[in-house]
Amino acid sequence: MQKGRVIQSTGSWYKVAVGEDIIQSRLPGRFRLEEKEVTNPIAVGDWVDISINEDGSGTIEEIHERDNYITRQATHGRKGEHILVSNLDIAFVVQSIKQPKLKEGFIDRFLVTCEAYEVPAGIIINKLDLAKKGDEALIEDLQDLYEGLGYKVFTTIAHDPDCLESLKQELAGKTSVFIGPSGVGKTSLLNSIDSSYSEKTAEVSSYSNKGKHTTTFAKLIKLSNGGYLADTPGIREFGLFNIEPWELSLYFPEMLEPRQHCKFNTCTHLHEPQCGVMEAFEQGKVDASRYDSYIKMLESL
Repeated sequence: MQKGRVIQSTGSWYKVAVGEDIIQSRLPGRFRLEEKEVTNPIAVGDWVDISINEDGSGTIEEIHERDNYITRQATHGRKGEHILVSNLDIAFVVQSIKQPKLKEGFIDRFLVTCEAYEVPAGIIINKLDLAKKGDEALIEDLQDLYEGLGYKVFTTIAHDPDCLESLKQELAGKTSVFIGPSGVGKTSLLNSIDSSYSEKTAEVSSYSNKGKHTTTFAKLIKLSNGGYLADTPGIREFGLFNIEPWELSLYFPEMLEPRQHCKFNTCTHLHEPQCGVMEAFEQGKVDASRYDSYIKMLESL
């Protein structure tokens, strides 16, 4: 039996890194039956034990317990959750300032998921070269807001190496992931961060102003400066999974202290009397855009 890490999933086969070797491995059907609430019983980033078959392929015998993972509501009418990537040191949500335009709601849903599943999180605002004068204040406000909440924020231009130096240092020696909609430049960033890696990118559709999918399957890329970076397919919607309405505010750092002053334990912070969170919002201690995100998420749950 050998221990390895799943670096790519293509549906029926998994690429497992065992030392310097990559073993094409299959998953026995019993694992799929056990994980009824999950669309994918194995995620990229998982540690597994495999046995080696006579033809050199592997059979996955055991999946190790995950330290953490990024999950979302399954799409295309399927039930349960879809695990995007596991065992992370940090996860970055990537947004572009233009083409496609930045969505604060996507950022906030991503951050809530990271808080819920104990994944350190950061934000990358890409395509800074497309920013107009009016965008500068928005970028500054977003940096102040999210850094004030404890999240690392990087502003980048994918084809400008000088712009990426601090991000490169942040990724060195860690297992990290870029997650965001198609077209925001996740793969372009990866190509620039590690010149030994080269992957196809596509232009944003001028008709829909949405990105075209270029990454088909999630995969872990070994970085030349140490560590792994997961490249993931573009995600248009980031649906929360397995979070109850009453606990949502636990995953907003700025609401943790005010919610202790709520009269009711099950306070939703919408209409209840003597609500600490609403009081903090009225006093400007909870940002209006974040409170708006909270309300929209609560409605979706």
